[in-house]
Amino acid sequence: MSEFDIWVYRPSAGYQEGVDIVGYKVEAIDGSIGKVSKHSEEVGSSHIVVDTGVWIFGKHVLLPAGTIKLIDAAEETALRGGERVTLLGFGDFHLDGSAPVLRPGKALNGYVHGASA
Repeated sequence: MSEFDIWVYRPSAGYQEGVDIVGYKVEAIDGSIGKVSKHSEEVGSSHIVVDTGVWIFGKHVLLPAGTIKLIDAAEETALRGGERVTLLGFGDFHLDGSAPVLRPGKALNGYVHGASA
């Protein structure tokens, strides 16, 4: 069994390198999370930054690429497994240019150790 890498898009997610997903809606199983405000294809640290909009006003959350279950280009939507509240355990992204804060909490550990993979 190969080790799950949370910083790489799952092959089944349908992500196509070079496609700009900024502006895509981000949905959890229990509703909208927000929209992609930034994304990175950097090898070993691919991720999206989600602007949570009115759900949590003024918050941007960094989600590792491996947490994305499916990218639907036709609907411009990225779907992730799990409930909205679990994303709060991943980490905050600061728009002022300071380094992202990734919290190795329960949500991230669940993905790394296969609970949500």
